[in-house]
Amino acid sequence: MAEAPLLEVKNLQVQFKTADGVVNAVNNVSFSVNRGETLGIVGESGSGKSVTSLSIMRLIPSPPGKIAGGQILFDGDNLIDFSESEMRKIRGNRISMIFQDPMTSLNPVLRIGRQMTESLQLHMGMTAKQARNRAIDLLSMVGIPAPDKRLDDFPHQFSGGMRQRVMIAMGLACNPELLIADEPTTALDVTIQAQILELLNRLKNETGTAIIFITHDLGVVAGMTDRVIVMYAGRVVEQASTNELFHNPRMPYTIGLLDSIPRLDGIQTRLTPIPGLPPDLLEKTERCPFAPRCDFVQEQCWSETPSLRQVAPEHTAACLFEIDREQRQAMAAKKIAEEQAALDAALEDVLAHEQAS
Repeated sequence: MAEAPLLEVKNLQVQFKTADGVVNAVNNVSFSVNRGETLGIVGESGSGKSVTSLSIMRLIPSPPGKIAGGQILFDGDNLIDFSESEMRKIRGNRISMIFQDPMTSLNPVLRIGRQMTESLQLHMGMTAKQARNRAIDLLSMVGIPAPDKRLDDFPHQFSGGMRQRVMIAMGLACNPELLIADEPTTALDVTIQAQILELLNRLKNETGTAIIFITHDLGVVAGMTDRVIVMYAGRVVEQASTNELFHNPRMPYTIGLLDSIPRLDGIQTRLTPIPGLPPDLLEKTERCPFAPRCDFVQEQCWSETPSLRQVAPEHTAACLFEIDREQRQAMAAKKIAEEQAALDAALEDVLAHEQAS
């Protein structure tokens, strides 16, 4: 018998009331995370990634936001039914979160040591001395030199990468069963980014912690995750193992994301941005939300909202049509031909203008 998932999100709906109407930020999102697994959640800004993670932590600000429906089952318990006092026993203890910007997550007027030892004393019942020793070990584990001295520093005395390491140490302080990393490498240079990704991988292998890794960059999750879900306009539009998703994307939005990042395997391909903008989540339409930006759009896409359907073993995609490799290659060739024709026409205009002058 297969082991039950550590986390199971079922038909999650999150809404925000605004002066212009109700924003459906997360719309019937479902996924699961197994013990010791790393799940990637990718998508553009505004796709619902961070709102989903905040919902799991029950940190949606109310008002204006609210969880309008669905279930968040953690180890069999529905977190939506938990009181605030019950959630405080979960947050930072069994489920931890690394936020996007450590400078706004760390209290600027409290020393790092005070912020790290608080959860250890609260959740694990440690004395002040035990908590400080544990904090020193954690800072050492995440690669901060002279950790016993750095505990007495304030957040502004750390670089961006060091602050992010402090956030990772705080997230792992109580040996959580689930760690949510919400774009932990945003705004960091590539060297520090690589170090933090390597650190998270190593800590996962050492502690067995399950990780939800949230990012807008598919390239970052390529070697980091076991499975990936792709979100767009508050919905899950594709879900598969990492290898399957990269080798055989089936949803046009995922194809567009992959076409817009550089390749490192030596194959020279043209980078193609996704045209247009994400839809207004205030709108209620009965069409595919990606239709206005889709290269493969057909008439049916404008009148029907696709639901997730199985396109391969353990691979689902929200698209009304089967899009195979040949179609993708033909579309790529068509785009290159159109771009070349536009360049040739522009060159002819320049030459004609020079001859006329």
